Amino acid sequence: MRPEMLTALSALAVATVTAIGGVATAIVGRRQPRRPRGAERRDDFTAVTDKLSDHIARLEREAEQDRQQAEQDRQQAEHDRQRISAQDFALRYIAGWARSLVAYMRQAQLEPPPPPQPIPDEVRPYLHDIGT
Repeated sequence: MRPEMLTALSALAVATVTAIGGVATAIVGRRQPRRPRGAERRDDFTAVTDKLSDHIARLEREAEQDRQQAEQDRQQAEHDRQRISAQDFALRYIAGWARSLVAYMRQAQLEPPPPPQPIPDEVRPYLHDIGT
């Protein structure tokens, strides 16, 4: 073959490849929706920020529920403390009254009756003046 023929064939091959590339670019360009450059990144950013906003709102609701529960627990604990304090006062009053009755009976030279049942070990330190 002559050199002019080789040059013509190589030019034809380059033109064919260029035409195929142009057609492929046009097809791909038509398939993609027309978006400005960086639009996908913005869409991803808004999706992520929306999810984070939802997550933050959920965490804030949970924190508020925790605060309300803590306040209820605090109120319940205060109520329990007051009830225990009142019960403690009532028991101390009854124990003091029983001691005064025992002292009165001993002063009258009478023997007080024994406790109705054995005294539990947990109670014994608080009833030290009962003679059992």
